[in-house]
Amino acid sequence: MSQLVLVRHGQSEANLAGVFTGWLDVPLTPQGEAEAREAGRRLHDFHFDAAYCSTLVRSRRTLELILAELDESSLEIHAADALRERMYGALQGLNKAETIARYGLEQVTRWRRSYEDAPPEGETLHHTLDRVVAYYNEVLAPALRAGQRLLVVSHGNTLRALRMQLEGLTVAQVEALEIPTGGIRVYELNPDLVITSMSDL
Repeated sequence: MSQLVLVRHGQSEANLAGVFTGWLDVPLTPQGEAEAREAGRRLHDFHFDAAYCSTLVRSRRTLELILAELDESSLEIHAADALRERMYGALQGLNKAETIARYGLEQVTRWRRSYEDAPPEGETLHHTLDRVVAYYNEVLAPALRAGQRLLVVSHGNTLRALRMQLEGLTVAQVEALEIPTGGIRVYELNPDLVITSMSDL
């Protein structure tokens, strides 16, 4: 049996400030570093063959802190643009409350949660799904078929998209899905990549 563990990065400075982050490269807050270490502690019984993250610092730092807690800091880290957060386009760096005041809650909610509505100059969740599923098929799936245990640290929207694919979620289900910072999802898969169990830690 192979194993896939998905972790959302810890709280970033942009999360704390309430701004749209997307591809902005912002560090973790002290709370975010604590969340990463706590994720590592919750994974204390796990051992991994490979570790993956996005090329954004909040993702990589979360992974580094988890591996330090597991005493696996020597494990090679594979960083990929495909695992980056959804690109928020013209909204990146804008305060969420001020954006709601300008455009209205309904419009901003569609930009944030909708599967098909893109922020101005940004990606839809569907676009994000396309790139992360391509990465899963090209990189992660072969390792899982070989029976490896994989740790992937990424972002809220990226993980929503990947979970939609893995779990067969409907559009309505993925639009309602919330993944907390530091949240952990564990999958056990058979050699055909059929999920035999899944749980949150």
